[in-house]
Amino acid sequence: MEKNFRHITLAIMALGFLSCGGYNKVIKSTDNDFKYQKAVEYYESGDYYKAHSVLESVGSAFRGTAKGENVVYMIAKSYYNNKDYTSAKSYFSAYTRSYPQGEHAEECKFLAGKCLYQDSPDVKLDQASTVTAIDELLEFTNLYPQSQYLPEAVSLLSELQEKLAEKAYLNAKLYFDLGDYMGNNYRSAVVTATNALKLYPDTKRKEDLSFLILDAKYMQAVKSVESKMEDRYRDTDDEYYNYIGEFPNGKHKKEAERIHEKTRKYINAIDNKNK
Repeated sequence: MEKNFRHITLAIMALGFLSCGGYNKVIKSTDNDFKYQKAVEYYESGDYYKAHSVLESVGSAFRGTAKGENVVYMIAKSYYNNKDYTSAKSYFSAYTRSYPQGEHAEECKFLAGKCLYQDSPDVKLDQASTVTAIDELLEFTNLYPQSQYLPEAVSLLSELQEKLAEKAYLNAKLYFDLGDYMGNNYRSAVVTATNALKLYPDTKRKEDLSFLILDAKYMQAVKSVESKMEDRYRDTDDEYYNYIGEFPNGKHKKEAERIHEKTRKYINAIDNKNK
């Protein structure tokens, strides 16, 4: 049994050496047509590392030809299938620039956007690349409104926009938590949350953003100087009705009613004083 196992192991190692030797022979070859054909074989067998390595060595030789178009496409797909989305995006974009009417132009434009989607960072990090991904996918939907890839592109756009809405909520919440430390951060919370609702009206964070605006306006009123207090309490009262009108049974209802009760108490006292 041990002897048979040794023979099998040696056979596998021999195949590996032959395979490596064959690949090295391809890489060192000066016959570009031969290298292209072997690269196609690597690609079709799923050996994407060897495929893009060989194809990149013959790219310039076939530039401007039908083979050149396939070279760029297969390099891009090889990187994509190996989950190297940064390199894949570069080649997908190169394809659409060089072959805007090419056989794979629609697919490459979509996959360029999808690569950017795949590389979109965690919501707590800077979202500049997420914005770039959205721009790329929006451009795709405008260019190919009847594309087979359109439903997936729309779904990816929705996810990316939701990520930006979540980022905006976290930023607004951070301002709120900072309170009046080194300035009026409640005002920044209101501005950030309000802008998020304008940009992402269908976000899952809609209620949270709406309540955050109410809460921040209330805290501004509480911490105001006397001259600004009345206007800010009245603004808070208006904001309560905005929130409760849209979310009558919202998860923040009890807290909103607590704010409303305290706000009305102050406003009623002012109104009675002015009678």
